[in-house]
Amino acid sequence: MDLRQLRYFIGVCEAGSVLQASSRLHIAQPALSQQIAALEDELGIQLFVRTSRGMLLTEAGMLFREHVDGILTSVQRARQAMRDFGATPHGEVAIGLPTTVALVAAVPLLTACRARYPEIRLKLIEAYSGHLGERLQTGRLDLSILFGEDKEPELHKLPLLDDRLVLLTTAQQRPRRKRIALEALPDWPLVLPGQGHGLRRIIDAACQPLGVQLQVVAEIESLGSVKKAVMAGIGGTILPMSAVAQELQSGQLYATELQDLSMLRRVVCATSSVRPATAAAKAVQELLVEVLRGMVERGEWPGSWVGPEAS
Repeated sequence: MDLRQLRYFIGVCEAGSVLQASSRLHIAQPALSQQIAALEDELGIQLFVRTSRGMLLTEAGMLFREHVDGILTSVQRARQAMRDFGATPHGEVAIGLPTTVALVAAVPLLTACRARYPEIRLKLIEAYSGHLGERLQTGRLDLSILFGEDKEPELHKLPLLDDRLVLLTTAQQRPRRKRIALEALPDWPLVLPGQGHGLRRIIDAACQPLGVQLQVVAEIESLGSVKKAVMAGIGGTILPMSAVAQELQSGQLYATELQDLSMLRRVVCATSSVRPATAAAKAVQELLVEVLRGMVERGEWPGSWVGPEAS
């Protein structure tokens, strides 16, 4: 197996047929077919299903493509690192941002990067933190904001801040007190993400030792839909205040503090511990830390800073 075969494999994946791929890759169709067959023989598994409509990836082929994408990205980064050695940081940096973080931090980060590093092109990927962690491990991201400090062999996690979770309702449905105990939560119908979601796991982990059974009336994976459901009076929800800053300011939502100190999430900046970062990625990570710290200090992100202090 060599890099050429891997590029041929990706070429067929993207083109959907050997004929189209051979034209794009400037290689004869029989030779390309032989390379793909040799790759399958070496791996001992079928990567494509040959149909009248073209080449379709098997389940094994889809898994193999994830790894190949990471390998080719790492090779490209190695070449970029050599070109960048001693030069002004430039090139593309792929950053993963969970949706609740992207809402508050994406624009400030883009603005700061354009001002300080105009030759760096940011590629922001918004997704659930679990998916972002997988992309970071396979080399499709340079760095990512994740939640929690659980140790993972291939990731280095730099703690940044603690995001406190609050009960969010309409003004009409809000509790009489400004602060309530977790034991009082069953009094409110709640709209929450599914149990596989990282935020839901934090909520359930805090409630379980107390025997608190939440009244979950709907499970919604979309943050925007969760907020719309709460504003429509269907139920309350539990989110960090940073995710609903505009709605709180406009009076569309009302936040009530939760007394339990475990109702918070640790925000970290994660990077690969097995792949060296490019000069551009290192510069963007330092800038990201600076931007988030400034937002916390100015009250633009309601959280407690636990990361590096300003030098």
